[in-house]
Amino acid sequence: MDEALEQTLEQHRLKDVTRFSPEHITILMQASGLGEEALALALLPLAQQKAQVPVSDFVVGAIAVGGSGHWYLGANMEIAAQPLSCTLHAEQSAIGHAALFDERYIEKIIVSANPCGHCRQFMHELNQDRLMLVLPQDHFMLSELLPHAFGPADLQQSYGMLNGPAGNLVAADNAQVNNHDALMFAALDEANASYAPYSHNRAGVALQLSDGQLCLGRYLENAAFNPGLSPMQLALSQLFLHGYQPKDITRAFIVEARAKVQQTGNAEQLLASLCSIPLEKAQFGEVNVKSEE
Repeated sequence: MDEALEQTLEQHRLKDVTRFSPEHITILMQASGLGEEALALALLPLAQQKAQVPVSDFVVGAIAVGGSGHWYLGANMEIAAQPLSCTLHAEQSAIGHAALFDERYIEKIIVSANPCGHCRQFMHELNQDRLMLVLPQDHFMLSELLPHAFGPADLQQSYGMLNGPAGNLVAADNAQVNNHDALMFAALDEANASYAPYSHNRAGVALQLSDGQLCLGRYLENAAFNPGLSPMQLALSQLFLHGYQPKDITRAFIVEARAKVQQTGNAEQLLASLCSIPLEKAQFGEVNVKSEE
């Protein structure tokens, strides 16, 4: 990383930031003399430092440039002793990070390595006319890298991963609501903000940490099914991005809809592989499911 840029990050206490505001970006561009894309590429090492790669030792960093002007860091994540299907790719991490802040549009994805087919399919679920991918030595439109793509339109979906309708999950048991459990309601909020137009399995996870902070995750589904992002994967990605470790988790809660697809079993398996905290759970019904069809 450029020395002047590193000094500016230190001076403005931005070295541990995972979400850069437009004001942050202006400060860094002025101090470094770099243009927007050059600056984003120069910041990729900050994302790569957050990678968890006990299997491959291959770190990947990504930055999602949101339509709001904010930049969201992402890094790849592998879980030891778990199937490779539990792997989270850096592009997924960055887009999931943006989703948690309710970004509706992604202008660019800056990434340190060529995106694999899995990530190209995942990004296609944004259902945007244009998405630029910027790499250290080149840049492409996603449509160039994924011609004749299968996506939401093939399944009669008019919207995409970041701009679908909100859910309307309601408790199956009034006692759940009467508990006034803030962690459950945080997971419920993420479930209602999730994207599950194909299975209707809205799901959200909330991890409570020892310092009182929460790491959140929501389900982001894919027309091709397999490249979807589970709520526990996204919550764990947030855990590592923000410098925490599994030992910092004190409670974990998942809320999901009753559907043919379920997230709880996989979420329990992932969490148990990292810590001994049990996964608390609640299943809710959704009103007006046909609004997503």
